[in-house]
Amino acid sequence: MDLGQLEAYLQVAEHRNFSRAAEALGLTQPSVTARIQALERDLGESLFERNGRGVRLTEVGEAFLPHVQRVLKALHDGKDAVQSLRKLELGTLRLGAAPTISTYVLPALLKEFSSRYPGLDVSVRTDYSQQIVQMVLADEVQMGLERGTTHPEVETIPLYSDDVILVTAADDPFAEQGAVDIKDIATRRLIMFNRGSSYYALVDNALREAGVPVSPAMELDNMEATKKMVEEGLGIALLPRVAVAQEIDRGELREIEIRKMTMPRREVALIYRRGRPLSRAAEAFIKLLEERYGVSALPTK
Repeated sequence: MDLGQLEAYLQVAEHRNFSRAAEALGLTQPSVTARIQALERDLGESLFERNGRGVRLTEVGEAFLPHVQRVLKALHDGKDAVQSLRKLELGTLRLGAAPTISTYVLPALLKEFSSRYPGLDVSVRTDYSQQIVQMVLADEVQMGLERGTTHPEVETIPLYSDDVILVTAADDPFAEQGAVDIKDIATRRLIMFNRGSSYYALVDNALREAGVPVSPAMELDNMEATKKMVEEGLGIALLPRVAVAQEIDRGELREIEIRKMTMPRREVALIYRRGRPLSRAAEAFIKLLEERYGVSALPTK
């Protein structure tokens, strides 16, 4: 029994066809057939039976399949581990990030990372913070950038805090005043960003604690759409500073002070699986975060 036989068996099992399995392996059909026959002789059992124009697994073949899948996965994982040791010339960094982080923070980080390690591939999945935690736990991503969710199986390293600020259109009446009282917000159309996001809960709690009834005129699931509505004078919004910094600099939005109110802040954190070795690519990205935010994030060895 050898690796080539197991790979041939797995491909035939997946494709249910010797010809397509041969194409996937870059081999001739007789070569695949010979490998399967050798494996069957070694096991003393038939693994496949003909079924019209294709094949299907026998009872023995079905029982053997999950074990072969585990063996080949372990071997492929081993190859990836070896590649990650090659001076970061090969490998993949798999990240998960909350939407606002993915849009306004991650691009600059990944630009710097890619310039340092051009041979590394980077994949990013975007979802809300709770889902990012689940991705880390399921090993779908190596690490995540999210709002600092705590979980017993996850290491959480705070990176920075982002202010939530009141913004209006450049020609809004509030813009002329420069500062307003918290009660003034109740007189205006409030635009909120996605009820399922951590920002919604943060703003909702802050306003309720200040005695302001929360009755959004609009709820949008896209930060860019939310900003555009405000720019067009359709309402005001409390949004993360990182998401509106460029519009404020360009004069498209105005930041308005709320007198005698401590504005809510959202903690942004790096998370990764506790006790799970990190790839060299993941360690390199963490070192970049340490440089950028002045934190100590690598696990002690």
